[in-house]
Amino acid sequence: MTNYYRLAIWSSFLAFSVILFSNSAAAQVDPWEFEVYPYKTQGRGTIELEMNNAVVPNGHSQGGNGTAKGTFRSQGMWYNGNEFTYGLTDRIEAAAYVDFAQPGGHGFWWAGDKLRLRGRLFDEDVLPVNLGWYVELEWHKTPQFDDAALELELKPIIEKDFGRVSLVLNPVFEKPLYGRGHDQGFEFGYRNGAYYRWTRYFSPGVEFYGGVGLIDDSDPLSEQQHYIFPVVWGKLPHGFEYNFGPGFGLTRGSDRVIVKFNLGMEKFVGSLFGPSPERSWFF
Repeated sequence: MTNYYRLAIWSSFLAFSVILFSNSAAAQVDPWEFEVYPYKTQGRGTIELEMNNAVVPNGHSQGGNGTAKGTFRSQGMWYNGNEFTYGLTDRIEAAAYVDFAQPGGHGFWWAGDKLRLRGRLFDEDVLPVNLGWYVELEWHKTPQFDDAALELELKPIIEKDFGRVSLVLNPVFEKPLYGRGHDQGFEFGYRNGAYYRWTRYFSPGVEFYGGVGLIDDSDPLSEQQHYIFPVVWGKLPHGFEYNFGPGFGLTRGSDRVIVKFNLGMEKFVGSLFGPSPERSWFF
């Protein structure tokens, strides 16, 4: 089978997964993290400082709608997420986040914190698709920015390359542990992307984000959130990288327009652990 036909099949699967998931299950869209995670993890002993920004120039006028899950409205909101990531081993990284927000007319607020681990399984291209995993705990400032104070997020990572094109799937499973919804099951969402590697400094892509409710009790389509982001991305000198683009809501429950700009910087600082064993597939 040629790369062209493989790419066509995977592109169809990417589109089908968005349609399927949007009618059966998904988690709240995280406006502090419009980012699709690839299979590759941070290099051992390397840190990354990343700032994720999203501004809502055309959103909702009341809290609890669109990307605003708390009492503040999404219209005019600036979401600012700051991430520190460190490569523990050749396959596992750890990260801590501090999230802030500036609602229109309400000043600059602390919005929450996150801790996570992310890893990759096996060496690249050993399996038909490259697989990874992601575990995260999220603390939210309630009731301004969320109605659940503590949440667990689980996310498998699936990636396949076709020449210069990469297709990445991030299904999201999320459960409140404390606060509203703690007695319910998992929600389901997605963060998917398709990227073309044109040049090191400037390449195009398209990303999809969505969330529709509980796995066993999905929300009506009009209340779900689904977004499409055409993006440009690349790596700059001195370890900098960026991802920028406008996002467009596809349902009434979505904010109409969101603009995101993510900027990161990588630097080797020294490793705590030695190289992973040659036959290792997890650590």
